[in-house]
Amino acid sequence: MATRSRHRRAARTVATPDGPRRRVPLRFVLPLLVLLALMAMLMLRGYVHSEILADHRVRPPAANDKVPAEILNGGPVLDARGGRTDSLTVPDRRLVLTFDDGPDPKWTPKVLDVLREHDAHAVFFVTGTMASRYPDLVRRMVAEGHEIGLHTFNHPDLSYQSKRRIDWELSQNQLAISGAAGIRTSLFRPPYSSFSGAMDNKSWPVTAYIGARGYITVVNNTDSEDWRRPGVDEIIERATPENGQGAIVLMHDSGGDRSQTVAALDRMLPDLKAEGYRFQNLTEALDAPSAHSPVTGLDLWKGKAWILLVQASEKITGVLVVGLAVIGSLVIGRFVLMLLLSALHARRVRRRDFRWGPPVTEPVSVLVPAYNEAKCIENTVRSLMASEHPVEIIVIDDGSTDGTARIVEAMGVPNVRVVRQLNAGKPAALNRGLANASHDIVVMMDGDTVFEPATVRELVQPFGDPRVGAVAGNAKVGNRDSLIGAWQHIEYVMGFNLDRRMYDVLRCMPTIPGAVGAFRKSALHRVGGMSDDTLAEDTDITMALHRDGWRVVYAENARAWTEAPETVQQLWSQRYRWSYGTMQAIWKHRRALVDRGPSGRFGRVGLPLVSLFMVLAPLLAPLIDVFLLYGVVFGPTQKTIVAWLGVLLIQATCAAYAFRLDREKMTHLISLPLQQVLYRQLMYVVLLQSWITALTGGRLRWQKLRRTGVVGAPPPGSATHEPALDGRPVA
Repeated sequence: MATRSRHRRAARTVATPDGPRRRVPLRFVLPLLVLLALMAMLMLRGYVHSEILADHRVRPPAANDKVPAEILNGGPVLDARGGRTDSLTVPDRRLVLTFDDGPDPKWTPKVLDVLREHDAHAVFFVTGTMASRYPDLVRRMVAEGHEIGLHTFNHPDLSYQSKRRIDWELSQNQLAISGAAGIRTSLFRPPYSSFSGAMDNKSWPVTAYIGARGYITVVNNTDSEDWRRPGVDEIIERATPENGQGAIVLMHDSGGDRSQTVAALDRMLPDLKAEGYRFQNLTEALDAPSAHSPVTGLDLWKGKAWILLVQASEKITGVLVVGLAVIGSLVIGRFVLMLLLSALHARRVRRRDFRWGPPVTEPVSVLVPAYNEAKCIENTVRSLMASEHPVEIIVIDDGSTDGTARIVEAMGVPNVRVVRQLNAGKPAALNRGLANASHDIVVMMDGDTVFEPATVRELVQPFGDPRVGAVAGNAKVGNRDSLIGAWQHIEYVMGFNLDRRMYDVLRCMPTIPGAVGAFRKSALHRVGGMSDDTLAEDTDITMALHRDGWRVVYAENARAWTEAPETVQQLWSQRYRWSYGTMQAIWKHRRALVDRGPSGRFGRVGLPLVSLFMVLAPLLAPLIDVFLLYGVVFGPTQKTIVAWLGVLLIQATCAAYAFRLDREKMTHLISLPLQQVLYRQLMYVVLLQSWITALTGGRLRWQKLRRTGVVGAPPPGSATHEPALDGRPVA
């Protein structure tokens, strides 16, 4: 055993010249990689949707005294390559239709359909963002004989940008086109451009620089102004040049409702063709070599990889948005359900005339499984000695090596028996205690838990109803003075006990807590006793009792004070075991979904709710924080913060109501916002690790938490609802 432990320790270290260095545990690495991948997908999605690194400023006109006269007075095709200042004009009776800002998934196909129907070609100046998102439309443009031009990646006003940013806009735009259609293009149109005569001292240097990069700049000399949506007749009139002149016509296939553009094309193309016009792409109209050149080799694969990543980000982000909607609905729905049903439960059990049945006064057996509980066991036993209900106390020492059994025996108190066994685990210890129990009702508690004097009496009263087979008590965190303890205190009051009220009303309680629960011995015998099939024996036995037809209820006044983990590592170990054990129990009892009769209620209601709220929903919970971070950084910041505060307000309302029901001080809720940000992520990573363990077929052994014995027994006759810490009553 020692050899195996040394081997495990060695596996967690890496030898370095400076000595052994600890590896980052896999349980941290995998969830972190998942979160980083999700953030990367969101960042990529924001990038191609112009939410990140986009510049939407538009510069007003400036002076033009530094612009060459041949440019100001020339045609719409500007060639500044190699230091030239040439301009070209489209010959008469030739129209070059140009479409900006696409491709658009709705309007571009309609435009392409009209062009194909009338055997017309055009030039599409596409943005890199849209080409990356809709590469199939770019491929269709090329396949149908149209030309592609660059319109930058994010559509900024380039006169505001540095040369480095201009190069980046061009290269990213080319990358998108290369990946979509396997081509490069030498045509470029600046965003917010118009006629060549509108060139000024700010835009001309950009055009000259882009020419030096090998591009021909194409503006226009006929603006349809279709973006204004002035009507089909007006668009046709503006797009038709006078006296049979040739023209480059500016139109749009994206950026809004383009139904008027499509209708205008459908009328204009046959009418102008009848007048002798030809609708060609730019190089056809100028009788010039094609503006397209094929892309091969590494550049082609870079483009394809880019398109693949963008498409993946679109799909994954879509799934994340759906997941966010689902988790948001689940969170709000669960809170509403808990509030309504918890109020109903409290109103029912707090009525003056409420009775479970005849009072239960006969003695009960209290089983205390203990493994190395030397620091806690005396407080546990002393709390039971102060019980207002007659009890038989059975401490089952499960092979302790710290003298736990000797401590109990040395106390020399009546009605306390110690049963020793070799270390076999908690389920075996409970079954051993069950075999030694003298009474039909047995109470089970942990060796680190203390009961209030009234706890046993309150816990067993529901057995006055012969249909009740088990009762869940009210487990509370005793060591709540630390931040981790306070977070667990909130979780216990809000997440566990409020849940139990809800499940009690729905008659599908999923778990009798190991810290405080009671059972009919006959009911346990009918389902085969405690099982070691799962790491959550309390959840396993509760589900088995439901399936056997027994009713399981919650006793709010049966309070038990337990010592919660005080370090992140201990908390991790405990919740990992709980999460994985719950998954095991759900899988073990999956056939409850098809159980018939009254016992099938748990399968129809309880099992789906447990799977949804305890396994699936927590796995999606980080999406709230991921989208919060994204929205705060990249916008819309105000709406994002308001939405997150709204969710937090709902949680705070629910938590405050839970604290009020349990008569707890509200001061601990001060740490609720921090708990929602940090604690939830820890629980997410734990649950993700449990999923990984389950999917890979791994096995997890029961892990013993280190106890401090800080939670002491309540003083006899004390009216406080809180335990003693280190023997001192809590104020």
